Amino acid sequence: MSAVPPDPVPLGTPATAAPEAACLTRRQRIGQALRSVAGRLTLVTLGFCIVFTALAGAVRTWAAWNNGVAWMASDLKMLEEVFQPGLARSVWELDRESVLSQISGLLGAKAVGMVELTVAADARGRQPETFGAVRPGWRLSALAPTRTVALVHEPFVGRKETVGTLTLYGEERALWSRLRVELMGIVVTQLTQSLLVAGLVMLVFNRLVTRHVRRIAAHLKRLSPETLGRPLVLRRPPSRRDELTQLVDGVNHLQTNLSDFLQRQHRYETELAHHRDRLAELVQARTLELETANRTLETLSRTDALTGLANRRHFDEASAREFARGDRTGQPLCLLLADVDHFKRFNDTYGHANGDACLRAVAGALQRVAARATDLAARVGGEEFALLLPDTTLAQATRLAELLRDTVHALAITHAGAGPGAAPYVTLSIGVAQQEPAMPDVDMLFRHADRAMYQAKEQGRNRVVAAL
Repeated sequence: MSAVPPDPVPLGTPATAAPEAACLTRRQRIGQALRSVAGRLTLVTLGFCIVFTALAGAVRTWAAWNNGVAWMASDLKMLEEVFQPGLARSVWELDRESVLSQISGLLGAKAVGMVELTVAADARGRQPETFGAVRPGWRLSALAPTRTVALVHEPFVGRKETVGTLTLYGEERALWSRLRVELMGIVVTQLTQSLLVAGLVMLVFNRLVTRHVRRIAAHLKRLSPETLGRPLVLRRPPSRRDELTQLVDGVNHLQTNLSDFLQRQHRYETELAHHRDRLAELVQARTLELETANRTLETLSRTDALTGLANRRHFDEASAREFARGDRTGQPLCLLLADVDHFKRFNDTYGHANGDACLRAVAGALQRVAARATDLAARVGGEEFALLLPDTTLAQATRLAELLRDTVHALAITHAGAGPGAAPYVTLSIGVAQQEPAMPDVDMLFRHADRAMYQAKEQGRNRVVAAL
């Protein structure tokens, strides 16, 4: 019989697609669980328990170590008390075999790492001698306690002889062995407590909060205009009043308000449908009126009413914008500040009406000099004018300033009140300044131009001074 061929596998379908999809689904479920409030609370609780376990373990380990040292010291002291009389008698009686036997017995104690017995010289002619025994692998340690006691023998009543000294060295390995046993118990106990606390917190939080929050989320997800009248109810005793109760009341109150709002909106839409055509015409007419009014207001807010030049607000916006552009591109930017010489005397002599006419004439001259579309002429004060010149060098700006001064002088506006030594016509004092890399803002450029203008006045007026 021929073998039955296996079912064909569609091209482009990897054999492991299903397990990978299942694995990805499990990862997604784990990620969602960790991102949930209960998951984050569990992680925080576990983290706190781990830190607490480490701290508590460190404290208990330190206490266990000290207890071990105290145990070893007590054990060594007990061995001294037990063996001291016998060793003293054996040394007095010169019983070497008994001495070695007792030293071996001392070394058999778990707490002893090394025994050292020093026999002192005596009147019988005995020379000093040292006996000792060391546990294999023992090393002298500052952590293990050491005890030294004098061997005193009383050969007869009333006479005591010091026959030598006994030194017992503690075995550090016994301390570590004891600590390891206690540390294992400490770690197991603390971890068990931590896991129990984390599990209890997660269980209580899930029962008191998480399941109700999920029910609220499911209710809100199913919410629609048709289900706004269905209130949210949690499966919990109605006598319990807490934050979840406040949340439920808030959701139900919101649903009621939203339902009322939708009903009012539907009624308003029905009423508005009857007036739609007329409202469209009214809105269009009103829009045209508003656009015209806005254009008029924009012009008034940016234009000086007397001269037709830009006002101070328009000038400040434009100068700040051009200053920033100059900083960004490195293109030169110059500013002219011009002041009508002895204008107060002109007003006092010819009256304010002629003063206004004089300012309009100066503004006209300024507009003729500012021939480019990028130049901005503005009235920035009573008789003070400014000319903003983008992409203009200091030399070019100085020539334009001279042209402006000559143009105003050529108007031949009579000024008999200028005073002795002054020109008989209206003249300008002009300061010129160029943007420099060291200037932090446009105000510094304005101050430089203003300072140059006042230098022109101090030097006799009717002249141009460039700030260097």
